[in-house]
Amino acid sequence: MEKPTILIVDDEWDMRNLLKIHLQRDFKVIEAKEGKEAIAIVDQTPIDIIILDIMMPDMSGWDVCEKIRKKRQLPIMMLTARTDIKDKVRGLEIGADDYLVKPFAPEELIARVNALLRRSYYKEEQYNDSTINIADEMSINTDLRKVSVHSKIIELTPKEFDLFALIAMNPKRIFNRETLLDKIWGIDDPKDARTVDTHIKNIRIKVREAGLSFNPIRTVWGVGYSFQSPDDLT
Repeated sequence: MEKPTILIVDDEWDMRNLLKIHLQRDFKVIEAKEGKEAIAIVDQTPIDIIILDIMMPDMSGWDVCEKIRKKRQLPIMMLTARTDIKDKVRGLEIGADDYLVKPFAPEELIARVNALLRRSYYKEEQYNDSTINIADEMSINTDLRKVSVHSKIIELTPKEFDLFALIAMNPKRIFNRETLLDKIWGIDDPKDARTVDTHIKNIRIKVREAGLSFNPIRTVWGVGYSFQSPDDLT
């Protein structure tokens, strides 16, 4: 079986080399020493997962993540020495899938990388060739990863789409924030619950601005969120 390809983006040679030593047995490793180089590689090379340093001189990891997210849906792990929870939340909100703080144990690095790949492959299988049509107003195409309102495509981030599709495909289920964090971000820290609320808010704004006549995500106070169709409002 061909090894998955991992792109390591870090301006420090020592860190790139350390990551390569830990990962090269199980992955084909490609390196980039700056953000612009990383974006060029993603444009030209099939990549399965990215490890992306935040603090780089030419372009921050946050900016690189945002630019790549406009092109590709592949998993991105942010790597940083910063431990501020605000930095972690920012990374998750712009589309990062995980956040690893330096220094780290090699076992944790490998476990997190493999978990990201498993979730990525699972979503591809789960969403294959499936379309949901809602009240002649909205459609969710989980194969193309597109949401349309009145035939107009809504620009959702990868995490917004994953979150919305999960809730919409399980209309009878109420999801608490901890479950959504685990299924979409692979996080079990309740301090990150604000990330879920922010993404839900953004989804609601985007579909409302597109002309949807109802709120498709219901807040179940004290519990979490569930899907809501026009029939639920009558």
